[in-house]
Amino acid sequence: MNLKDSPEQQAFRSEIRQWLQANLPAGWGKTVFEPQGEDERAAFRLQWEKKLYQGGWSGITWPKQYGGRGASPIENAIFLEEMARADAPDGMNIIGRNLTGPTLMTHGSAAQKERFLPPILRGEEVWCQGFSEPGSGSDLASVRCKAVREGDDFVVTGQKIWTSFAQYSNWCFMLVRTDPDALKHKGLSFLLLDMRSPGITIRPLVQITGETEFNEVFFDEVRVPVANLVGELNQGWRIAMTTLAFERGPEEALPRQVRFVREFERLLALAKSVQSGGKPVSQDPVMRQKLAAAHIELETMRLNGLRGLTRLARGDELGVESSFTKLYWSHMYQRLTEIAMEVGGSAGVLSAADAQAPAQGHFSHRFLASRAMTIYSGTSEIQRNLVAERVLGLPK
Repeated sequence: MNLKDSPEQQAFRSEIRQWLQANLPAGWGKTVFEPQGEDERAAFRLQWEKKLYQGGWSGITWPKQYGGRGASPIENAIFLEEMARADAPDGMNIIGRNLTGPTLMTHGSAAQKERFLPPILRGEEVWCQGFSEPGSGSDLASVRCKAVREGDDFVVTGQKIWTSFAQYSNWCFMLVRTDPDALKHKGLSFLLLDMRSPGITIRPLVQITGETEFNEVFFDEVRVPVANLVGELNQGWRIAMTTLAFERGPEEALPRQVRFVREFERLLALAKSVQSGGKPVSQDPVMRQKLAAAHIELETMRLNGLRGLTRLARGDELGVESSFTKLYWSHMYQRLTEIAMEVGGSAGVLSAADAQAPAQGHFSHRFLASRAMTIYSGTSEIQRNLVAERVLGLPK
């Protein structure tokens, strides 16, 4: 891969930068930030989602027939990098754009594509993901939430957990058990469920950060039309693996790396301002080595992301290498936040509510939030098994 933009790619990058400059609020990232309240933040991100669509920047790799630009993976990576570089909001419908849409384009029926894809891009319908359950997280194939067919409907009963943004979602794609007598991988189906259906109870879970991004969701005989079955009955495992491949792909890792670099730059500034023993922390030789190691790890993450992007650009399918990418960045960022806590010293644990908190409590919040990174999108233990078995060829 040529690591430099072609003239066409540079022009594309400039177009994105100009649009972001014109459409982000004045003072964004300096004096203007996302709302602090969770409900207000969700509404803000949804409005940003709609603005992206109006500007032609929502789902740019989607085929034009579904409202996208038909852009290449490299163009999408450039777009996401510039979004990250500008600290632009993530948008509210990440799961819809990044997971639901690509999965339906791969496995959905013509009617499902026509019904669900356009509202995702327009920001009209927000999606959540119904995979994990109590006792069925890493061992996803052991899900017990069941769906029993009754006439033209499936009747869904059970529970899902760690459901991000379920309280704001219109729809949920779910992995449910439709054949209790089959081997656990063989008895699963993939359903699309309207979150406004009767029988659904959503309970936000208070996280260690004090926020309620995750939820537990209960389904009490919720009726789902058979037309909302994606693919064939009892073939949901194969479809779920497609979804997870999109979740761990290089196009997601590259902009994440850019955001991590922005965090690192903020950490360097903090290390220069915090005093220890009468001199800036940044002058401590041990801390300098840790900061240098973090810089090297960030560059390694970028190069690994580019390697995965090369596969996509060549038309190859995403491989299990995406497991390595996810495994790497989740631990790398945890180490970065641990360094930040060291830089902040005893005051580093203070939250944003305390005026004495270094960096306005940013890194204490990120340290707590990073604990989940080695769990969501597939635990590190599972990712190591996948790499060991399918890349290195080690025995089970």
